[in-house]
Parts: sequence; C-alpha cells; structure tokens
Amino acid sequence: MKLKDTLNLGKTDFAMRANLPTKEVELQKEWSDADMYEKIQEKNEGRPSWILHDGPPYANGKLHMGHALNKVTKDFIVRYHSMAGYSSPYVPGWDTHGLPIEQALVNADGVDRKSMSVAEFRKLCEEYALKQVENQKEDFMRLGVTGEWDNPYLTLKPEYEAQQIRIFGQMAERGYIYKGLKPIYWSPSSESTLAEAEVEYKDVTSPSIFVAFKVKDGKDVVPADAEFVIWTTTPWTLPSNLGLSVKADAKYVLVNVDGRKFIVAEALLEAVAKKIGWEDYSIEAEYKGEQFDRLTAQHPLYDRESLLMLGDHVELDAGTGVVHTAPGHGEDDFIVGQKYGLDVLSPIDDRGHFTDGAPGYEGMFYLKGNKVIVEEMRETGALLFDENFKHSYPHDWRTKKPVIYRATPQWFASINKFRDELLSSVENDVKWYHPSGERRMYNMIRDRGDWVISRQRVWGVPLPIFYAENGEPILTTETVEHVAKLVEEFGSNVWFEREPKDLLPEGFTHPDSPNGKFTKENDIMDVWFDSGTSYAGVLQVREDQKFPADMYLEGSDQYRGWFNSSFTTSVAVNGFPPYKSVLSQGFVMDGKGQKMSKSIGNVITPEEITEELGADIIRLWVSSVDYENDVRISKDILKQVSESYRKIRNTVRFMLSNLFDFNPETDKIAESDLAKVDQYILAKYRILVNEVTKAYENYEFSTIFKKVINFITVDLSAFYLDFAKDVVYIEAAESKARRAMQTVIYTVLEGLIPLLSPILLHTMEEAWKELPGAEGFVQLQDLPKFEDVSQDKETVKEWDVFFKVESAVAKGLENAKNDEEHPIKKSFEAKATVYTDQETIDQLNDLSDHLDQLLIVSGLELKLADEADESVVDYDGFGVKVQPAEGHTCDRCRAVRPEVGTIEAAPELCHRCFSIVESHFPEYFEEAAE
Repeated sequence: MKLKDTLNLGKTDFAMRANLPTKEVELQKEWSDADMYEKIQEKNEGRPSWILHDGPPYANGKLHMGHALNKVTKDFIVRYHSMAGYSSPYVPGWDTHGLPIEQALVNADGVDRKSMSVAEFRKLCEEYALKQVENQKEDFMRLGVTGEWDNPYLTLKPEYEAQQIRIFGQMAERGYIYKGLKPIYWSPSSESTLAEAEVEYKDVTSPSIFVAFKVKDGKDVVPADAEFVIWTTTPWTLPSNLGLSVKADAKYVLVNVDGRKFIVAEALLEAVAKKIGWEDYSIEAEYKGEQFDRLTAQHPLYDRESLLMLGDHVELDAGTGVVHTAPGHGEDDFIVGQKYGLDVLSPIDDRGHFTDGAPGYEGMFYLKGNKVIVEEMRETGALLFDENFKHSYPHDWRTKKPVIYRATPQWFASINKFRDELLSSVENDVKWYHPSGERRMYNMIRDRGDWVISRQRVWGVPLPIFYAENGEPILTTETVEHVAKLVEEFGSNVWFEREPKDLLPEGFTHPDSPNGKFTKENDIMDVWFDSGTSYAGVLQVREDQKFPADMYLEGSDQYRGWFNSSFTTSVAVNGFPPYKSVLSQGFVMDGKGQKMSKSIGNVITPEEITEELGADIIRLWVSSVDYENDVRISKDILKQVSESYRKIRNTVRFMLSNLFDFNPETDKIAESDLAKVDQYILAKYRILVNEVTKAYENYEFSTIFKKVINFITVDLSAFYLDFAKDVVYIEAAESKARRAMQTVIYTVLEGLIPLLSPILLHTMEEAWKELPGAEGFVQLQDLPKFEDVSQDKETVKEWDVFFKVESAVAKGLENAKNDEEHPIKKSFEAKATVYTDQETIDQLNDLSDHLDQLLIVSGLELKLADEADESVVDYDGFGVKVQPAEGHTCDRCRAVRPEVGTIEAAPELCHRCFSIVESHFPEYFEEAAE
C-alpha cells in the first residue's frame, strides 16, 4: 500500500472540462423525454399564480444577442418563481404578420405578387412565417429557455385573430374608432402608413430655404408691397401650402432691405439677417402677431392665396416666426388648418410622386421636386437664401428610408378621448422597475396623437368594416362578432376569400343599402394592434394564464411599442392595464459600445456562442450585465465570463469530489456540534441565500452574479476549501472533523445548486446528479429560503478579528517568500507569531483550537504586543513574525512538524498522520516491513 492510498482523495464524475456544447444538448433531450415543462407545472399546481407574459419577437430572421438577453432574462424570472412557491407557466409567442414578411417573399423568394390573388399570397406569407417560427423556436430552446413550446401563441392563429377583432369591436363600441383624413406618417418605400412606433430618426441633409410670400390683401394692416418670410427644409411641400402661421402674442417687424419690405419676428431678425446676408436694413414698423389674422399672401408658385393664421405651434427658437403651413403634410398644420376651415391638400401618391394636384410637378418623385421647386423660386425672386442643412428626420424602421407626412383617409383609434384615463393609469396602476420607465411612458402617451390603425397591406388581420351603398361605414357589435366567429373558424383569409354578403350575418340589412349591396374594407390592422391585444388572445383565454399579467419585460424601445399598444387597448376596453409591472432592458452593443453591424464585422450571434462555448456561458453573461442600460458583448468579455464559469464549476467539482463517501442520511452532523469555523461558513451561506433571494425578487441578476462569485472565490476557495484539504484528505474517513466539513459542503451544495439553476441551468442539473442523496431533477426542487439571518450576521461579525489577523499573516508570508537568507516558498513551511492585545488573543482562541490549520501554517503563536522585538513587522496594527517552522515535512499531510523523523515505525509521518494510518491502515506498515 502506498501512502497516498491512505488519503481520502476526492472522486467525482462531474468533469473538470464542461464540454457544454455537447453536454447541454444531451441534457435537453433528457428533459424533453421526461416532459420537464409539464412536470414543473404539475409540481406547482395549486400554488399562487405568477405570470410573465411574453412580448412576441418578430418571426423573421436569425436570433441576435438582443433576443438572447431578453429571453434568457425572462427564463431566469420564470424559473425563479417556479422554484419559489409559485405556479409560473410561460407561453412564448411570435408576431407573425406585417410588411417584412411580404417583402421577404417578394425580395428573397422572388414571389410575383401580382400573378396571384390576395388569399394565395397570404397563404405563402403564413407558410413563411411558420417556418421562421420553427427556426427561432429551436434556437430559443437551445438556450435552455423553458416554456410551452409545443403550443406557443402566434398572432396568425385563428383563435388569436378572433380575439383581436373583438377588442377592435369593443373599442368601436366605446366610440374610440373613427375614419378621418389626416396627415400621418407615410412610407413611400413601403407604400403604407406607419405608426409612431415604426418610425426611427436618422440624420439627413436637406435644402434649407428662406422664401418670401408677397402680401395679397394686407387689409391696411401692412403695406401692399410687404412680403412675409418663411423658412423650410421641405421645399417639396410648398405646392401644398395653403397658409402662413404666426404667433399671436409675438412682436413682428417690417424691415426695409434695399427697397424690399420683409416681415419677420423681431426675436429672430438678427439671426435671419445674418443668414440671408442683410447687411444694411432698417425697421419701418412693428406689429403683434394677432394683427395678421386672416390677411392673405400670394403663393410663390401658383395663382392662389395663402391665409395668415394664428397658430399655437409657432415657436421663436428657429426660423422666421412665420411658418409655412400645408394642412396635408403636418399635424400642427392640419390642426390650425381645421380651425380656419382650410382644405386638406396632399398631392402625393402612395409611392411618393406628385399627382396632378401639384401642377408642373406631376409624376415627379417628391425629393427630386425639392431641387426643381428651389430653382423655380430662385428665378422668380421668391427665394431669398438656400443652403444644405443636416438635421434629424423620421425614417421607416424597416426599409431605413425617409418617411413623409401625408394626408390620406385612414382608420384611427382616438387617444384624446381617454388620454386622461391612460395617464392616470400610468401613475397609479403599474410598478415601473426602470427608473425612467414611468416618465417615458407618461410622456409618450401625453404627447402622442391619435393612433393610425389602418395599413394598406395584405398580410395581417383585416379591419372588420363594411360600407353601405352610400359609402357609410358599417361597424356594429353584431357585424364585428359575426366576423370574429368566422375568423375563429376559418382564419382571417376568409375575409379575402368571400364576398361581403357572405361575411355579414344572414339576412343583414342596413338603411343606407336599400339594394342590399355592401363592400368591405381592404386595409388591415397595424401589427402593433396585433401584438397589443396579446393579453386577449393569451391571458384572458388560456386556463393556466391570468389577466392582468404580473409582468411584461422587453427592450426599452417598447415604451413606444408593445408596452404602449398593449396598455392603450387594455385601458380602452378593460379600464386597467394588462400588466401589473414593467421591466425594460437596454440594447446589446459590441465590446466598444458600438451597434452591431455586418458591415463593421462586429456581430456575435447566440448560435456561434452556443456552438463554441455553450448556452450556460450566454446565461452567465446575461446574469453579469446591468441590463437596465445598454450592455456589451465581445469575445474578450465572453472570455472573462468563461473564466468566472470555470471558477464556479471547479469549486462545485471540488466540493462534490469530497462527498464521494458521504451519506447525508447517516453521516450529517448537527450544526450545534460543528466547529465554529463550520458554523461561520453556514452563516455566510445563509446570508448569501437571503441576499440572492432578494436579488431574484428584484430582478437584480448582476447582484446575484457578483455575490455568488464573491462567495465562491473568497469565502469558499480562498478560505474554507483551501484549509479543508488538511481535514477532508488527511483525517480518518469517519472522523468527526471530516464528517463535519462534509456536512457543511453538502449543506451548501444542496442549496447552492438549486439557487443557481435558474441561471446555470445545465451545469447545475449536471451537478445535482452527482450530489449524494439528490433525487429527480434540480428544476423540480424548491429554492432554499432564509428570511431572518440576523443571528448569522452576528456570527460572521465574530470572525472579523480573525480575518484581520489572516490578512496581516498573509502579508508576512508574502514578504517571507522574498527573504534573502531563508525564503519560505510555501505557507506550510512557516511558523507565524502574531503580537497583539490579550482581548484579541482570547477572541482568536475562542474561535478555534486549530488556528494554524485555518491559516495554513505549520505553527502559530499568539503573544502580547509588548513581547515583540525589532524583528517583528507591523501589518495593519498586528505585529507579525514569520520564520521557518521547526522540524521536517510530513510525507502525508505536508505539514512541518518537529516529530517527523523521530517515530521509529514511520519516520516519514507526523504524530497525527501516524495515529490515523496505524488505526485505519495497519497494512501500510506491514507492507513497509516486508
């Protein structure tokens, strides 16, 4: 028998190399075969319900790291609640309608839309969307995300579409739905309206021009030869100009410049003069804006009048104080135009080309019109100045091309009619976890206009509206419910396949259709109405869900998107929001804080990481970032995360390996019988559980990451498990000291593995399989919980003095390594003498009879400070003397002891090791004698 055979060296099947890409797939198959999701729901049946409602990602394209951040965070939350006493079923969903799918079919798949019927094209859209759902589903599941994957909610499912139509009908019943001609965001590149949530701002360069409008009827207020000066960056809207707006209480001046008389706001005169180049000018008259009310000016392009109006929207921070007003191309323009009875002129077609309503420019693309219009006004003398101007301008968030304001007949949801109710609900009915969440939502709703909900596309849910023979819309409770039932049975394609009479209730009549003829609306609903009614299609109809949900969680852009549309429709029909709380996340950037882009080459995908490193590395990364703000990811960051993972894995492995012969049923030692150092670690563990539980409850996952890493590296690896080797390896297998340490290791692991499983799902499941006495799957366990840790904090406080001494001794040992005469390379070769006061000595002695073992030195003396000589060095208020320990190194425990070499039967051993070997391994001596 060799000496090493007398040691209790650790053994475990929990491998040092994780091999996550392979191991995770095997575990996921095992979970799938075991119906893990169903088992979790069965375990939690009857418990209080806690529901996180999934915001549906768009069913198009591969997953990016933003998807991973979002879905993995949701998984942490759902898994935590499922292990913390709640029933928390999770239904993933997808947004499956909309323009990107239409474009993908036409652009990528080469589908010729014009060669097929609407219904046929829609079927291709559905097939494409379902294929995308399957691809994304596989990738989400590979990340370890739990959920009802075999029955997700899809916005294209008939039962979902029917609920959406019913919500639309209920909003109509309450008078919130109307049709109107109004300027809205229009995307020429998409040939469709856009909601505010579908608009993003980017810098563009536009012509910046100053134009003079000659007075036509000055009503003796201003001279007949005066000219009003406007500034605009959209010359293409000048053919639609019907008026000029001024600020009622502002002061305006008549300025003579080389014989021409111009009117501008006094506050802007200096800036205008400098820009246009008026060097020598004089002020001839002053006016109040209100004096200009209903004067008229001559249009600079056409033989028509432009009406002077008083507008609340006129500001004096830029321009001239006289605002070019085209009611068909701006919301403020529209409002003031309505007040003054102006027509709504918008001579631009769906593709952004001028119609015959703009004589001289028919068929011209609106942006090309900019240059032509500027040159024409230069020739007539109306143009006073032009230059290029860089500014922020709205773009279609899908095509990335500029949008325009264009007046078209559209269906709207009125926000004005219940805006106060919405704002009150923002302040009183929701817990906003992000510090700026409530303010962002409040401002969005306060400032938004009415919601344009009609879209001139085909892949979506139809607006269930009919028209009578005289064009009067028919939108009744009866007709909407009839359409909802048809859609529920046949899907929304029924609207595009059947004639209007076959979509109306049998025998339906209407006074405005005396001949019994009807037409139907061809527009579909805004996709934000689709996802914004998901609570009706999921929370209100699925038995395992509840309404309102406990939480909605998405990216910070959803304050104008899904959070907003869901909030609006729910308050409209239910009187309260669909969620009790909202958590939002920032965006994922590269390691330098730049947006990821294929052209830059800085894109990292979840698929790449899972194939190379494993899903648990992504999950650990998610737990490590402050997701309230934008987060970063790069190969270097992942390397750091992988290093943290290795620390966790190797620590868990070391702990498991030292439980190979431990039976918790028979070998556990009562906590009251444990040494104080063992009790200290259990106190630290309970405090950790308490703090981690609070962090889970507050969704502070980076706090969990930091606290767990600190516990594992500082409390366990650098302290307890470091000196533990001298016990678990060296002491007799059945000794109380060893069983006590195993009890601590087991107790910590029994709680720590479940505690970390919502985050390190696969690794903790693998570890659970190796824990003695553990049964089933870790996902089916409940989390440990310690609510009152006040006594544990007292216990930890008692050890403050020890760790101050430990720090001082560590500094002494570090210096001893560099000693020129007698360098001490390993702490076990040293004897340390600590000089302090009697009270501290008593406190230390009270903590342990084996302080040398805890400090991993071969000898320790505690002496009074006044006994210190000149060789003693002060470290942090403690005198420390480090010198080589007397004696020789024991071959078994590696401690230096004076008796080594003096025991006749075993000169290579110390007294402790000789006693253990003699009692438990007598054959060692027999073989040595032979």
